[in-house]
Amino acid sequence: MSSIGIYGSHGRMGMAIQDILASEGVRYAGGADATDDPAPVAHAATVLVDFSSAGALEAHLVAARTAGTPIVIGTTGLTAQHHAAIDQAARDIAVLQTGNTSLGVVLLARLVREAAARLGPDWDIEILEAHHRHKLDAPSGTALMLGEAAAAGREVPLAEVRVSDRAGLSGARAEGTIGFASIRGGSIVGDHHVVFAGTGERIELNHLAQDRAIFARGAVKAALWLAKQPAGRYTMDAVLGL
Repeated sequence: MSSIGIYGSHGRMGMAIQDILASEGVRYAGGADATDDPAPVAHAATVLVDFSSAGALEAHLVAARTAGTPIVIGTTGLTAQHHAAIDQAARDIAVLQTGNTSLGVVLLARLVREAAARLGPDWDIEILEAHHRHKLDAPSGTALMLGEAAAAGREVPLAEVRVSDRAGLSGARAEGTIGFASIRGGSIVGDHHVVFAGTGERIELNHLAQDRAIFARGAVKAALWLAKQPAGRYTMDAVLGL
């Protein structure tokens, strides 16, 4: 029977995952937070889930790699250095990194990629996301995930077409760019809207999160799936068989 250990166990997502584990009868192997040694949890668990902070990720990867324990990474705000560390760890253990563990968002990203691939560059793409006032990063990891999907559909690197702030910009919108906008306020769990705006028509693909439990359920599903996989780097697409 698989057991799941949680990095960031006292955070919003960590607590939500513990609730799901209890309701689904999955064994909880313990948790670790900012001041804790991550190694004991890595050795006790069959698979790890990390929803802590970007600053702690590399230490968690070292612990997971040393223990030979697969790890699901849902922490956002990652840099190129973090992704390089993930790639290195994935040589020895199974690692699944995602900007969102909601199964609905995973499917949304696939739809965004398909739409972007089939609509020409004269269709403008804008991504709007809204989260609670305590959210630390902007744009959200999910918004960037959707932007990556749109850019992949157009076969261009997101870094080359991303526009995150139009304040102070003048002139018409550059063709082929992908715009981002962020809202922070109240207790919004997470709303994501992808707009494809053409001349005289518009397509909108949306996902509205109403309960944090959707992310926890997706994280548990991903962890139980990852526990059975060989070393390598995976995405939520693989969990759904996309």
